[in-house]
Amino acid sequence: MLYEALLLFGVLFIAGWLFSTLLQQRHALYLRHAQQIWLLLVLGFYFAWFWTHGGQTLAMKTWHIRLVTSDGKPVPVWRAILRYLLAWLWFLPGLALAAALHADAWALVLIPSANMLLWAFAIYLDPQRQFLHDRLAGTRLVMWTQATKPGKPVLR
Repeated sequence: MLYEALLLFGVLFIAGWLFSTLLQQRHALYLRHAQQIWLLLVLGFYFAWFWTHGGQTLAMKTWHIRLVTSDGKPVPVWRAILRYLLAWLWFLPGLALAAALHADAWALVLIPSANMLLWAFAIYLDPQRQFLHDRLAGTRLVMWTQATKPGKPVLR
């Protein structure tokens, strides 16, 4: 996730720069919510594109991880979008709870962090050790290497 975030920094920086330049944003709060929606859509497009065109984002290629459906087939667009939306459950419940409790200072960090830890530990409830968003979206992550013959992928 950290390596993916590092790569996404560049993608989001360019997308934010384009938004600000094209809409002549002179103040950070001007069109703030529109920019947040724009960046959410850019992220969704990034993930859906890579997951449906080869099953790997740039970071996933480095780590030889591929996203496939639960039966091992390539991921269709609707399933990639569903997985993207469900993956936001890593963050949104904790952020919503922190907002509802009017959290500030360290509570604003601890509540979303606890949400992320609970979400991560949910793999121990699954017999195949899948994340909940993968189980719900009907996808799974597999280790992926290229065989000695070109075009022959091997699952490990």
